[in-house]
Amino acid sequence: MSPIHCEAAGIFKNKIFEQCSLTLYNKHSTQHHLQHPNFHIHRFIKDHPIRKMALVRNNSSNGREPVLSPRSLTSPRGLTSPRPLSVQPTPEPVRPLANFPPSIWADRFISFSLDNSQLEAYANALEEPKAAVKSLITDTTIDANTKLKLIYSVHRLGLSYLYPDEIDAELNKLFEKIDLQYYEQVDLYTIAVQFQVFRHHGYKISSDVFKKFKDSTTGTFTDDVTKDVKGMLSLYESAHLRLHGEDILDEALAFTEAHLKKIVTTLEGDLARQVNQVLKRPFHTGMPMVEARLYFITHEEDFSSHESVVKLAKVHFNYLQLQQKEELRLVSQWWKDMQFQQSVPYIRDRVPEIYLWILGLYFEPYYSRARIIATKITLFLVVLDDTYDAYATIDEIRSITDAINRWEISAIDQLPEYIKPFYRILLNEYDDLEKEYSKDGRAFSVHASKQAFQEIARGYLEEAEWLHNGYVATFPEYMKNGLITSAYNVISKSALVGMGAIADEEALAWYETHPKILKASELISRLQDDVMTFQFERKRGQSATGVDAYIKEYNVSEEVAIKELMKMIENAWKDINEGCLKPTEVSVALLTPILNLARMIDVVYKFDDGFTFPGKTLKDYITLLFVSPPPSLEN
Repeated sequence: MSPIHCEAAGIFKNKIFEQCSLTLYNKHSTQHHLQHPNFHIHRFIKDHPIRKMALVRNNSSNGREPVLSPRSLTSPRGLTSPRPLSVQPTPEPVRPLANFPPSIWADRFISFSLDNSQLEAYANALEEPKAAVKSLITDTTIDANTKLKLIYSVHRLGLSYLYPDEIDAELNKLFEKIDLQYYEQVDLYTIAVQFQVFRHHGYKISSDVFKKFKDSTTGTFTDDVTKDVKGMLSLYESAHLRLHGEDILDEALAFTEAHLKKIVTTLEGDLARQVNQVLKRPFHTGMPMVEARLYFITHEEDFSSHESVVKLAKVHFNYLQLQQKEELRLVSQWWKDMQFQQSVPYIRDRVPEIYLWILGLYFEPYYSRARIIATKITLFLVVLDDTYDAYATIDEIRSITDAINRWEISAIDQLPEYIKPFYRILLNEYDDLEKEYSKDGRAFSVHASKQAFQEIARGYLEEAEWLHNGYVATFPEYMKNGLITSAYNVISKSALVGMGAIADEEALAWYETHPKILKASELISRLQDDVMTFQFERKRGQSATGVDAYIKEYNVSEEVAIKELMKMIENAWKDINEGCLKPTEVSVALLTPILNLARMIDVVYKFDDGFTFPGKTLKDYITLLFVSPPPSLEN
């Protein structure tokens, strides 16, 4: 494979793309490089074969006849072979096997071959429409309504990261001029779109802009709202950006959802597809890359008048698919090289699904290195989780937890044979990361990820001890440990490792204060998972989930428990929405992965356990992003 030099195309002249230099050595090289700013896809470790143990026969007579003991000379049986003792084989322990479904992708993505010249061509092709869209955003002759609709489409298409300064400057000017009287004269769709634009970019526009659509006598939304399907759809999207105390948006959510469900079967064409799509998953709680592709397909009338926006979106989709398919190939090949399918065959084999999950955190090209690091560490988590939950005995779990907290190769001797390859790879992977990031003084991020990994091992052990002792934790006990075992802390800190200078020690210190937005995203991660997996876990006789703990704690029915946990999730989303408003405590670039991790939890667990059984949502997403061709550039 010939090297890729994305910067050869002019696209990388600005701060967004200039740092996306992609250099891939051929498949026989010992390393692959892809990092930010000159990022390297780096094969972190070589295949360390398992130390083989041989039984060595001790022959002290060096080939001579054996020396007979006095008993051998005197006993009539002394010169005969003694009858061998009957040795009973050690029984195999009873293991809590889950018999997870196999991967539906196998090695499909390993066969991908990146065309460097094509990637370079897309990089060059982005330059012209990117400049044209920038001119549109900053054009002073465009009226406010047209400008806000343009920014809305740019954001929905996943392009706003290309123009962070330009968009913020325009929105800041428009927000300062907002006059609530203006909204008394415009339609619901226009108001809802502008509301979304401002809220998505951190501006706290008042939800009072929707008051005029309520009947002053009854306090409910008027019949006129139900007659405007597009406006009602946009109001439904707006309601997902609600904050605590915004009762009008709480009411709007219930009202619009009920009416959209009632009329959806009567609609046709793009409008029918739009309503079905948003009822399944609103934009705000969806995966950004997938939402961008779906918006392009079903909302073309929103942006088709801007030819440069259409062209930019098409080229952008094509460019990203090539880059991301190569990243997926690399992690898939690494997984295969490490032979996890052979050493720990009982786990969920979900490489494309995990890569998709991490892609949901950040899809920007310059985070390619970060995605590969976070994907590998999250795959380690899957091995650990499934080992504790679906294979290891309690004594083995204790030994594995101790070894992970000792974090030294000598601890491998205390481990069961089946987990030794994993332990060796885990230590070598982190060791390579520490060496790499020590060069620029960023080893602190690797240490934080490692400490979070050790913490989750202790959390998994706690759950295993509860199960072993037949103990159902109180709800506060469960949540304290459950926020750890949700894996949120490991994934979010591991996501920082490859993000570059923005994820500095100050940023990590902010994470360690456990701010409200982080707690909220953790809670969603824990409880959304529990609500969708508790029945499966019960059938397997595994540890109690948050549903079980809540039932025990408050002596309520299963239905009531689920309803209350869903309320907690709703409130957590309000905390996240609040945490993304200006002025933010840290850079938006650090907040976005927190928001996106909560979104991915909703994607994976909204309807079922989409990770254990990925044949529905995740299969569709993987197919859309990595299998189906992106929009053609020809038309």
